[in-house]
Amino acid sequence: MQTLYPEIKPYARHELAVEEPHVLYVDESGSPDGLPVLFVHGGPGGGCDAISRRFFDPSLYRIITFDQRGCGRSTPHASLENNTTAHLIADMQRIREHLGIDKWVLFGGSWGSTLSLAYAQAFPEHVHALILRGIFLCRPEDLSWFYQEGASRLFPDYWQDFVAPIPPEERDDLMQAFYRRLTGSDQIAQMHAAKAWSCWEGRTATLRPNPNVVERFADPHRALSMARIECHYFVNQAFLEPDQLLRDMPKIAHLPGIIVHGRYDAICPLDNAWALHQAWPNSELQIIRDAGHSAAEVGIADALVRATGEIAHRLLDLPPADAE
Repeated sequence: MQTLYPEIKPYARHELAVEEPHVLYVDESGSPDGLPVLFVHGGPGGGCDAISRRFFDPSLYRIITFDQRGCGRSTPHASLENNTTAHLIADMQRIREHLGIDKWVLFGGSWGSTLSLAYAQAFPEHVHALILRGIFLCRPEDLSWFYQEGASRLFPDYWQDFVAPIPPEERDDLMQAFYRRLTGSDQIAQMHAAKAWSCWEGRTATLRPNPNVVERFADPHRALSMARIECHYFVNQAFLEPDQLLRDMPKIAHLPGIIVHGRYDAICPLDNAWALHQAWPNSELQIIRDAGHSAAEVGIADALVRATGEIAHRLLDLPPADAE
């Protein structure tokens, strides 16, 4: 099994002003002359951390990570103003231009796979390849599965805690009920709802219980941005047109891609990845047999590290990694 690369520190940090009131945090690590790769984090609202840089060989890659609007070290925290998928795509373009990059590899998991696909379909000429994990197509059935009925039947105990902030008479539309609380003026109710929303995701993200993952999702600072921004996006169907990502796959059919998806992913069921793969002949689908959704799971981390190595060797015309 491949393990993550050792932790490294950025060699450059940037604060990039976009539409008011947003200022994006961006950093670079690895090799300044390496193959540019953009780490596109999940959520939306999740933010990056030190682990985000560790999927890439720092001698081969110029690793760019950024916190999307309203989360992580970007400011203002948990802001929903001027925060849509189109804004995030424009932000990625702004980062690319600011750093003087013509084409890059996109590496995205969960919502990061959604945003990577949407960006690539908008600007295919600026993408070398995609490495995607835990595919999330943001179709109505995908949102209903996790936030109304579906995953609830796999985790009735966790579901009970998730719906606790919502009175029974409002549970016929849980996303709207959460949205009212997450955008309301009652800060206690807002945080109660945020922690319930975020912990539901953290507890269901792995096949085997992982206290470290749950703790990360339960952190109040992260929970607030995750819950507010996710709910904002999801009540608006992720600001995408119906079936947009699959419909527009012909725009990027020529691009190589590696899809990594856990067979027992309860957040984004495997049919998301299967549908994408069927619409993308130039992709390779790797189904990880003993994993759920999280990149923290050993099998998924192993597959992602191997994928970044394979893409780097292919694009840089290096000998296969196993031949070195």
